Amino acid sequence: MQMGMIGLGRMGANMVRRLMRGGHQCVVFDMNPEAVEQLADEGAVGAESLEDLAAKLTPPRAVWMMVPCGDPTEVTLNALAGVLAAGDTIIDGGNSFYKDDVRRARLLATHKLHYVDVGTSGGVWGLERGYCLMIGAEQRIAEHLDPLFKTLAPGRGDIARTPGRGHLSGTAEEGYLHCGPPGAGHFVKMIHNGIEYGIMQAYAEGFDILKNADSQERKEEHRFHMNLADISEVWRRGSVIGSWLLDLIAISLAESPELEEFTGHVPDSGEGRWTVETAVESAVPADVLTAALYTRFRSRQSHTFAEKILSAMRKQFGGHSEK
Repeated sequence: MQMGMIGLGRMGANMVRRLMRGGHQCVVFDMNPEAVEQLADEGAVGAESLEDLAAKLTPPRAVWMMVPCGDPTEVTLNALAGVLAAGDTIIDGGNSFYKDDVRRARLLATHKLHYVDVGTSGGVWGLERGYCLMIGAEQRIAEHLDPLFKTLAPGRGDIARTPGRGHLSGTAEEGYLHCGPPGAGHFVKMIHNGIEYGIMQAYAEGFDILKNADSQERKEEHRFHMNLADISEVWRRGSVIGSWLLDLIAISLAESPELEEFTGHVPDSGEGRWTVETAVESAVPADVLTAALYTRFRSRQSHTFAEKILSAMRKQFGGHSEK
């Protein structure tokens, strides 16, 4: 297929590369001309403006935005809607709030434009590993765009099939899923990221306790000096708490056992807050996820080794640097 990509940062550029490897043609635009030039050298079609991007795409067009959520997405979407035509599709692959997606879809529908929201997980590793995609769209639009989603997704790979799924069909086992109408994709991704906060916090606190096993607060005979790099390594081999996040902790500790390059200042990108707000709206208790969010708030005032672990994980999976 042919697709336009707006936003050639850490994820957008690699998504273009993965699509081109899969035989798709990409027309690309970014506010940074050097980013456009780099991908043009690799086989993409460069665009100098949104108007130029629209002109270089064949209707019905599909344009994917990978820009920061909030005002940047809103401004880009409104500008893009002005250069597209009836029947075209705008895809938001960032971390937008699902209620904004519902509003945008209704607004664009008045112009006969289609809107798709795609919760995208995979971070800086997605080029090789693929991207887990959670999609909100009209059914027929999701089906039309399926070749793009299939190329971006990881595929089944060598992951063993879940027992009991033999009679089930669909794309979930390929690493992408049409979750429902516009807004549903980012809703699922929002909860995904809220859960991520809780899992990361559990790892962080556990490693902090291990780090302080030789604390002067403990009786001398109960003090231990723990090799955290080796502990993370043994846990990722057959342990019930093994995960990709644990793999990233092991990488970080192998590179820097004390994590000296991190202060432990941990931002939250919005999805954790939205998850907690949604839990309140639905009257669903979310003790762990709420506590994990509050810990990130507190980390900006004082830091522990646990927050260094959190920072290290964020840098490994998303390339996020401390501010």
